[in-house]
Amino acid sequence: MGAKLHFSKMHGLGNDFMVIDAIAQDVLLSAEQIRGWADRHFGVGFDQLLLVEATDTDGVDFRYRIFNADGSEVQQCGNGARCFAKFVYDKGLTDKTEITVETASGVIVLYITENGEVRVNMGAPNFAPNSLPFSVPGESDVYQLEVDGEFYQIGAVSMGNPHAVLRVTDLGAAPVAELGAKIESHAHFPERVNVGFAECIDSGHIKLRVYERGAAETLACGTGACAAMVSLRKLGEVADEVKVSLPGGDLTIAWDGDASHPVWMTGPAVMVFDAEIAL
Repeated sequence: MGAKLHFSKMHGLGNDFMVIDAIAQDVLLSAEQIRGWADRHFGVGFDQLLLVEATDTDGVDFRYRIFNADGSEVQQCGNGARCFAKFVYDKGLTDKTEITVETASGVIVLYITENGEVRVNMGAPNFAPNSLPFSVPGESDVYQLEVDGEFYQIGAVSMGNPHAVLRVTDLGAAPVAELGAKIESHAHFPERVNVGFAECIDSGHIKLRVYERGAAETLACGTGACAAMVSLRKLGEVADEVKVSLPGGDLTIAWDGDASHPVWMTGPAVMVFDAEIAL
């Protein structure tokens, strides 16, 4: 028998992950291998692959790496962060309910709540266009983006990864696949962008669909929920705590409007199965 790799399949609101403990086993990944495992017919099937790694950084418990289904490495994933916390806690890699994690975009703190949900300090939103990066003359609450001769109003924010947020009046009819793909790879976003289509129901409720960079539309996007909330909060359209309803379920997002303060995300993380795959 050849070498085998142990992994877990998890999801946060249907945003699904292959999670690998790279502390207890040696893991060498190629983009081709990740694409093969991500295939829902011939592989494991997932939106992102999460790697749990050791860290040498003082005051940090783990290192957290994220790969999209296309094999590209990304900086941040909110639903993945909740699954990461549940994984390391349930697998006994830590007995802490407050877990500090190093990501490609900085350190985040994850909290296991008493009801088993995970609360994540997602860090402060960054509205500076160069943080996405987004090629525009200067920072604004709303930008006009031209796509195929039509202009769309968007908000733009980095939540450790780049997001464009469009207001829509009918989420079900929103052209998420077509327009999402065009904005994702728009020339003004040289490193591509995640695209959120947000319908504001009232000051405490947003309905959201997200076209994710490198993954197309997913059932849920945690950083996308944060981006939609802070974009609308900045415009005074929603309160400090909002329910964000995604196709896969609901998240609670809290932010007080102060750009130096963190965004808090609370939601479920579910273990589906443990397995091993031949290398």
